[in-house]
Amino acid sequence: MSHLHPQKQALLGPGQHVEPHFTAREIVRDIIIGASDGLTVPFALAAGLSGASVNSSIVLTAGIAEVVAGAISMGLGGYLAAKSEADHYKRELKREQEEIIAVPDTEAAEVAEILAEYGIEPHEYAPVVNALRKNPQAWLDFMMKFELGLEKPNPRRALLSAMTIAISYILGGIVPLLPYMFVPRARDAMFGSVVVTLVALLLFGYAKGHYTGDRPFQSALQTAFIGAIASAAAFSMAKAIHP
Repeated sequence: MSHLHPQKQALLGPGQHVEPHFTAREIVRDIIIGASDGLTVPFALAAGLSGASVNSSIVLTAGIAEVVAGAISMGLGGYLAAKSEADHYKRELKREQEEIIAVPDTEAAEVAEILAEYGIEPHEYAPVVNALRKNPQAWLDFMMKFELGLEKPNPRRALLSAMTIAISYILGGIVPLLPYMFVPRARDAMFGSVVVTLVALLLFGYAKGHYTGDRPFQSALQTAFIGAIASAAAFSMAKAIHP
């Protein structure tokens, strides 16, 4: 998937080659993180408990408890990660501001070096360097993006990330538990759980591959395979302990 600014598209002209780029937003990445774990972990837990020959109510209770705990844990992890990213950006921003004031010639030389890495000649980048020196805010933005590779984070990013991951985890975690709500015997419900979860993993893997630019069918098979391995391992371990 690729999205180009209209001016860039005009420069390329109609029919010109456009390379695909990963343009999914951060919220899509959070959905992938939450839903992938939400589908896999409760699935493996339910399969493991089913292997211990318990009834569906026990599996359902344990599964719901895990989904709630997992959603809180994953959401908190997402919040702290986004908060840490924002704090890192603020620290680097302050440092760059101080360096532009204290050692402007050094910072200007760094701008020239960055532009030279793109094959721009000194007589070509000199006006750019001078223009940036006259515009401190643009200069600061340039250094943050091209020297440090940092984009300004959304101030609501941490809370939004936590909520997105937690909700995605819950929605994903409900899927493998659905059969246990209707089938009393856990061993029988497990087969229904395997079917619905593998279908969900295939669909989720395909969508993930589509948004990340990977081959969708390969992504679908890989995601389903990982979930199947996790549940089979949990079921086998439970059977070994409680034959």
